[in-house]
Amino acid sequence: MTINGGISFWYASERNGTPPTPPRAPLTGDATADVVIIGGGYTGLWTAYYLKSAAPDLRVTVLEQKFCGYGASGRNGGWLYNGIAGRDRYAALHGPDAARRLQHAMNETVTEVIDIAAKEGIDADIHRGGVLEVARTPAQLARLKAFHAHEVDFGESDRELLDAPATRARIDIADAVGSSWSPHGARIHPLKLVKGLAAAVEALGVVIHESTPVTEIAPRRAVTPYGTVRAAHVLRCTEGFTAALKGQKRSWLPMNSSMIVTAPLPPETWSRLGWSDSTLLGDMAHAYMYAQRTADDRIAIGGRGVPYRFGSRTDNDGRTQPATVSSLTDLLTSFFPQLAGTEISHAWSGVLGVPRDWCATVTLDRASGLGWAGGYVGSGVATANLAARTLRDLVLGESTELTTLPWVNHRVRRWEPEPFRWLGVQALYAAYREADRRESATHTPTTTPLARLADRISGRH
Repeated sequence: MTINGGISFWYASERNGTPPTPPRAPLTGDATADVVIIGGGYTGLWTAYYLKSAAPDLRVTVLEQKFCGYGASGRNGGWLYNGIAGRDRYAALHGPDAARRLQHAMNETVTEVIDIAAKEGIDADIHRGGVLEVARTPAQLARLKAFHAHEVDFGESDRELLDAPATRARIDIADAVGSSWSPHGARIHPLKLVKGLAAAVEALGVVIHESTPVTEIAPRRAVTPYGTVRAAHVLRCTEGFTAALKGQKRSWLPMNSSMIVTAPLPPETWSRLGWSDSTLLGDMAHAYMYAQRTADDRIAIGGRGVPYRFGSRTDNDGRTQPATVSSLTDLLTSFFPQLAGTEISHAWSGVLGVPRDWCATVTLDRASGLGWAGGYVGSGVATANLAARTLRDLVLGESTELTTLPWVNHRVRRWEPEPFRWLGVQALYAAYREADRRESATHTPTTTPLARLADRISGRH
């Protein structure tokens, strides 16, 4: 039987039959701090960590509506890699050299997370096997080659372009015609990283209040049902749940992403697959997939199911529609036909934050004390760390290499009101799925015009 929802597989595997950890105490009345952070995920916890490490006397409070890691930080695909949303747009706005500096910072961020996890004794099943992005149709191969050249141009001189035999020597993927491999990626267990980071933050003296939803953010205060926290700096680190805050309904769209995970696979299956180095696996489809080999020898694979819920609603416990579970299972066996009939042990969903121009941002308004970071568009595991270090420097008033990166203080227009928002997203992802179907059926060597049109309308390119 497939377990559906229950937050995510990562919660089930981390607990492994043990009782749930008692939640941290909620806020019990009005309070003050130097910095109050809304959101107990990667962005909020990393920001608290770096602020308190740099300025031990700083009073830092984290407010989390459920419990640390309840959102995308505890549900994601475990991809610690160097992708960042919006780099090409930043190159157009600020010049290619500025965008290269941003990409270089992301490359270094993968190592930063690994090093801090080791320093703090956080065992998050980290294995640095890089990222393999594969093409399975002629059109995907053309995009792959252009993508590879583009990444090299932005400074990834250590990236490798592989032909079909070399690709299948890395991982035996059906119909693979080529791939691009980057060393800047590592497999992680998302929840173990969240739990370890929360413990490290508390050890530094940061106060974390769970079960404390913030209903309104205003200059120098965060309002909750249990009291108001007043602080010189109020930092919004809520990513896909931002739309639930007063006045933020159209800021970032909560895009839904879904995952399944297999039962543990025996050694002989892994031998046939050739997936020996825990390399992260992605593809060049328009409705792309992402996968990892877990530390306990499962395949966790994800993609878009129902991409968006009307009115920017989010789910409560990660439950996923049966049709999405079925489509992800079909995707798994499309990549690996030898896994037909393999047990799917868990399915779940979560939301990620998507700005209207698909650009991740980090911002601090010094006049009001309000700051925020997010809009990672699915690349948040590493990007949250870079954002947090940047927020640290901005809050402390320091001018550094990080504070001059082109994503700092970037502004973007709001999403369209409903029902146009819902209609647009549904139409775009229907177009992407149809484009993938056409490219697979016709073996056209170029991207279909339908996908190019969808890219232009969506603002992705």
